[in-house]
Amino acid sequence: MKKIVVLILVGLLSASLLLAGCSSSSKSGNSDSKSSKNQFKGTVKLGISSWIGFAPMYLAEEKGFFEKNGVKVKLQTIQSASDRRTAMAANRIQGFFTTVDTHVMTAAANIPVYQVLALDTSSGGDGLVAKKDIKSFADLKGKKVAIDTSGGASYFWFMYMLDQNNMTMDDVQIVNMSAGDAGAAFVGGKVDAAVTWQPWLTKAEKTSFGHVLLSSDKTPGLIVDSLGLRKDFVDENPKLVQGIVNAWYDALDYAKENPDEADKIMAKSMGQTVKDFKATEPDVTFYDKAGNSKYFGTKSDPGLIYDVTDKAATFWKKVKLISKQPKATDLINGDFVGK
Repeated sequence: MKKIVVLILVGLLSASLLLAGCSSSSKSGNSDSKSSKNQFKGTVKLGISSWIGFAPMYLAEEKGFFEKNGVKVKLQTIQSASDRRTAMAANRIQGFFTTVDTHVMTAAANIPVYQVLALDTSSGGDGLVAKKDIKSFADLKGKKVAIDTSGGASYFWFMYMLDQNNMTMDDVQIVNMSAGDAGAAFVGGKVDAAVTWQPWLTKAEKTSFGHVLLSSDKTPGLIVDSLGLRKDFVDENPKLVQGIVNAWYDALDYAKENPDEADKIMAKSMGQTVKDFKATEPDVTFYDKAGNSKYFGTKSDPGLIYDVTDKAATFWKKVKLISKQPKATDLINGDFVGK
């Protein structure tokens, strides 16, 4: 009788342990499923436009550097930055390329974004042209300055430089127009100065009355393009983010070692001849791993991207282009650039 009781107890205990194991296994399986559920599967779509600063990304795509680094990427052409923002908000793309100050507007629109990689900085492609008697920023006081005040890198750059010279927008007479129209207005003698870009900088120099007061090659790090990705994508897919960053570095290395082939590929992606592409290359400086590490800095010693981002947030809020002022620390993730 005792043997029967013992056998029954042992059987019950075994069944209990078996059920517990199954329950634990089931819970563990659900947990793993939930974890993997959030991980991105498939092709990462990135919004891009035909700007020379983005050209090495096309090189990375053409030469298979994304796949080499464990990530499938499709570069989706969306020329308008606002359209790229809308696409990311709807999760039709996982990120997009644009200027640092524009990513601030994205965050201010309650679209969580991390800047994870700096691509390029303007090195003379943008600038301020003025009449020859205007020899310094201080001389701009009371003068008519043509500039696009709808937002964007030119507007941010001009406000940043005014701030550096202890001036404000109230110190000048603003004439609102696009960057191209601003350059044309200056060359036509309709304004005293203009914030514009090439080829208007060169055209202004060729006039009898104008010169380039300041060009972006004197202010590296201010007009910068970066890759902004959805925060949830970054948090859940660090390996894929690292793969994208590494592919960019590989593309830059390849361009240095194989300039002729690289220029052909990038020129084609920009819809330019190789000759025209090479002529515009000096207008930008690409950020490699060393450049990114310096620009992002560390948490204890933040790089220039933090100051540029914070200044952009301050300026955009001041001119009421945004109603919410995000903090740089909330939209910068430098974990990937130095690896």
